[in-house]
Amino acid sequence: MSSRQDTVTTEMELRLVMADGPDRAVQADLSYAPSDPYAVRIAFHTGGTDIVEWTFARSLLTDGVTHPAGDGDVQVWPSKNNDGGPQVCLSLSSPSGRALFEAPLPQLVQFLTQTYALVPTGCESDFVDVGAELATLLGDD
Repeated sequence: MSSRQDTVTTEMELRLVMADGPDRAVQADLSYAPSDPYAVRIAFHTGGTDIVEWTFARSLLTDGVTHPAGDGDVQVWPSKNNDGGPQVCLSLSSPSGRALFEAPLPQLVQFLTQTYALVPTGCESDFVDVGAELATLLGDD
């Protein structure tokens, strides 16, 4: 895991749960930046140079560590792996399909802890440049 002043990133091996065969290991990069303080990004390496990226609320991932969270395209909940070790399940749905991933809880908590050290709970709005966001929305240069 690496942490700079302005980002937190980690590489993690997730398990893709397969309904019709053995589960598959999938490499994923998790990232967080104060420039988008409410969001985390997960980039899934699907083979070769293909990367599928999802962005969703940091609070959703945080909540899912201790109890089921989310009622839309992203759902997160705590679970146990086959050995009884703690993990977090991450369900992603889109028009092109649905995927269920299992993530190791200790690595996920370490990542989230670093994001909250960078931007504490309740301080996210301090990192949003409202003027710049409005200019982007209005197409101002």
